[in-house]
Amino acid sequence: MFLRATTGRRPVRRAWAIGAAAAATALTLGLTGCSAGGSGSSSPSDTLVVYTGQAGDYQINFNPYSPSSIGGIGAIYESLFFVTNVNTEDYEPLLGSEYTWNDEGTQLDVTLRDDATWSDGEAFTADDVVFTFEMLLDTPSINTNGFDGTVTAAADDTHVTFTWDHPAFVTGPALLGRTPIVPEHLWSDIDPTTDVIAEPVGTGAYTMDDFKAQAFTLAANPTYWGGEPAVKKVRYLSLSGNTAGADALAAGTIDWQTGPVPDIQNVSKNYPGYDAVTIPQNQVALMTCSNAELGCEGPQTDPAVRQAIYYALNRDQVNSLAFQDTASEVSPTFALTSTQEDLISSAVAEPVAPSAPDLDKASSLLEDAGYEKGADGIYAKDGQELKLTVEVVTGWTDYITAIDTMGQQLKAAGISLTASQSSWNEWTDKKSKGNYQLAIDSLGQGAASDPYYLYDQYFNTAYTAAVGEAAPTNMARFSDPAVDAALEALKATDPEDTEARQAQFDVIQAAIVEDMPYVPVLTGGTTSEYHSSKFTGWPTMDDLYAFPAIWASPDNSIIFKSLKPVGE
Repeated sequence: MFLRATTGRRPVRRAWAIGAAAAATALTLGLTGCSAGGSGSSSPSDTLVVYTGQAGDYQINFNPYSPSSIGGIGAIYESLFFVTNVNTEDYEPLLGSEYTWNDEGTQLDVTLRDDATWSDGEAFTADDVVFTFEMLLDTPSINTNGFDGTVTAAADDTHVTFTWDHPAFVTGPALLGRTPIVPEHLWSDIDPTTDVIAEPVGTGAYTMDDFKAQAFTLAANPTYWGGEPAVKKVRYLSLSGNTAGADALAAGTIDWQTGPVPDIQNVSKNYPGYDAVTIPQNQVALMTCSNAELGCEGPQTDPAVRQAIYYALNRDQVNSLAFQDTASEVSPTFALTSTQEDLISSAVAEPVAPSAPDLDKASSLLEDAGYEKGADGIYAKDGQELKLTVEVVTGWTDYITAIDTMGQQLKAAGISLTASQSSWNEWTDKKSKGNYQLAIDSLGQGAASDPYYLYDQYFNTAYTAAVGEAAPTNMARFSDPAVDAALEALKATDPEDTEARQAQFDVIQAAIVEDMPYVPVLTGGTTSEYHSSKFTGWPTMDDLYAFPAIWASPDNSIIFKSLKPVGE
């Protein structure tokens, strides 16, 4: 594990072009026997071939608590329930069958299924659940959902009880739906922060089948408690970028990818046998290493610089040139304007980021902060020019185009912005350890459609670290005691008490709009292309049972289980 995206913490979210020759090479490495059209397929009818955007070799690691995990959350390692942030339907039972809160929100009782086994044949029991949550308590760096209660198992092995000394309703979606349960009999000797898991053992519908640097395969688990799925194999490919992904769609050699393709509005016409769905969910931002007190260095540590970038952007142009007009407006509060508009503080003067640039505002912010424009048109202060580097993954062409576009826009505002491309592993490491100035990524929505979860992940001091140390999710190194206190208050507030919750949202939003450690760009329209002539059961806008991005775990695992080869 968003990403993210979503998040960070998810597998690579997309891939980008680095030339036709490289694309052809990657396709040769990852695939054989390409068919001549999108309606055909070179893979067996019950094999789902997917492309997450991985550009470069896979590094094997199925540790669900590692930021470098390449997959398996949901498919191999299950949570108690399936919880998604794209709908508000009842949680789907997985390892848990029922759950009940007490009236005060201080006790959560969960009934477990009694027919699940680990893929090595050992029985799944309540002790595995207790072990997993106690592991989180003992290892703060992986406890990114902030579990701070206690957990006990009943004698019958099918019930666990979580207790807190404060109301904890808000922890429910993450606790129940975003905590992969691991086997005590194997993990008691594992360091979850550093150990690489090459042979994962889970309770999920899939097991590890084959691994190579250019591709790995999951196989259907014949002893899965829910019955062996109709999709017998899921094959993950590494390609060179989204030109290679588009070529693979045209050849019918992949069945599902998430990312841009040419003329994205007409996928079914351009790629016979395929359809597409676009979900406005993850919010594109320029992450900044913002906190000098935690070791961040560079002009981006000045809030005035971050604010100037915000006002200098022409978001309409970025949307057109980089995202094919699939993106939409974004709020500087990072509350979704489509579904969370009522939670945006009335004290925020501009609830939506401007679509057109305000160069006068940008210049005023910089000059009031002591910057002066040099002969080359670039602002400088104390001998340091306002030149910034944005980290991006090689091959992520929409993001690279976005950076190039923003670079031209910011040049008019006296700010130099250039892209630095690297592998996904390098990009992730730089963000995590704070060895960057800016990085382009998207902020995911968290466990449920509520801005609390995004705020807790990306703005909570508990989830950041000094530069050089790995930060779980708060890559900007943002830290504000008032925001931390508001997050703590929200954890203890009844979700039905909208007035009390809004008071805390007001505090958080005022702080993050003023400080802007993540510069909002646009709300990304996450588009997935899928092989509808080969498989049925895909999520659609009329039946959005899971977030249909191939990199989105655990949603992707629910889709794996829901698909059926055409004709079955």
